Amino acid sequence: MLSIHDLSHVYPNGTRALDAVSLQIPPGMFGLLGPNGAGKSSLMRCLATLQVPTAGTIRFGDIDVLAEPATLRATLGYLPQDFGVYPRVSAWDMLEHLAVLKGVAGRSERRETVETLLQQVNLWDVRGKAIAGFSGGMRQRFGIAQALIGNPRLIIVDEPTAGLDPEERNRFNNLLSEIGQNVVVILSTHIVDDVTDLCPRMAILVGGRIVSTGTPAELIAALQGRIWQASIERGELEGARRQHRVIATRLRAGRTVIRVLADGSPSPHFTPVEAGLEDVYFATLLEHREHASADRATKKAA
Repeated sequence: MLSIHDLSHVYPNGTRALDAVSLQIPPGMFGLLGPNGAGKSSLMRCLATLQVPTAGTIRFGDIDVLAEPATLRATLGYLPQDFGVYPRVSAWDMLEHLAVLKGVAGRSERRETVETLLQQVNLWDVRGKAIAGFSGGMRQRFGIAQALIGNPRLIIVDEPTAGLDPEERNRFNNLLSEIGQNVVVILSTHIVDDVTDLCPRMAILVGGRIVSTGTPAELIAALQGRIWQASIERGELEGARRQHRVIATRLRAGRTVIRVLADGSPSPHFTPVEAGLEDVYFATLLEHREHASADRATKKAA
């Protein structure tokens, strides 16, 4: 179990990236969903012991992460958002080098580790190829291979499928699903479908705060009956935004399809639709913006 309690982080320029974040993350896949700039990468760096938070505690099982970062690193696998390697080195040589750095000292053990991992991420056939020639998906699968060195019990992947084509994204997600059976795997992303497909539990992080937690099914169920849809002319969109709580828009056949959050039918032109996790995400963002706007108005009036 990974336990995060009242974790906050303020950068030297005064930016508050994390604000009293608390989470309990059991073994399995856990989705951390949020827009760019929400604080996801800051949280991942704190969990990976790459930066020390301003306040709060992190425990992984019996490990006090902030007091014993080296102990946590021994059982950590981390794939950051920007994963850099020596581009002219082959996949085999690079993975072997990283295994040495991770403490796999014996040559035969290291060879077995590298071979097993390259097979697992389906890169065995290109093991002698320079990483510079890898596609984006192949690089991400290599990143997972290096994260798995040493059989870690905590794995953190930060925006792993951003920029991948649908086939590579599907292949990568299948790999993550296989890995996340008996260890804690945190998937940090802004791609809703990745969380829907992979994660039995999740949280939404907005503005450095956890604003929602639960299972995708629970969060979707709480929104059923409150999502309405209508098709309007493009020129009517601004008026619709003023009249309704529009959470999403989509162009379809020259018209704009809007989805609205409301407890009852907004007008006879709307039809009720089944909610999905994307609706949960967009509704959460809308409510956060509304609260932030109300707070600004209150402070201005004061």
